[in-house]
Amino acid sequence: MAHIGQCLCGQLTFKVDSEPVGARACWCRDCQRIASGSATVNVLFPEESVSYSGEIAKFEMVADSGNKVERGFCPKCGAQMYSRTVTPSGMPMRVRAGTLDDPELIAPQELIWVDSAPSWATFDPALPQHERGPDSPLVAQWGEGV
Repeated sequence: MAHIGQCLCGQLTFKVDSEPVGARACWCRDCQRIASGSATVNVLFPEESVSYSGEIAKFEMVADSGNKVERGFCPKCGAQMYSRTVTPSGMPMRVRAGTLDDPELIAPQELIWVDSAPSWATFDPALPQHERGPDSPLVAQWGEGV
């Protein structure tokens, strides 16, 4: 079954030809800035299964994880659509859950970068919590992972 979604204004759409491989909420400072103070909620898909149609703007940076990350957004309405790890390669694409036509597809299964969350952030105690990102090359040397 294909999953579809779009940006706020509708000019940028996407289709995913696979089922999610996971979902998580990220509290890193970059995601807090993207989400205007909260965590981003991301559904993870194999990158090759996600395709976008319409105009898309991209921004690359080195994230707190030490990974080189590309973030895609609509240049018209500014909606954040995804982030993907450029280096190292092979990681799932993180599609923003709110851009899916069916945001009920999968709930977050874990919380990451919780050490960066503000004191007022609330966490579901039933979910695993990671101080940092579990798929960061830097985390591997700290011994934390999923």
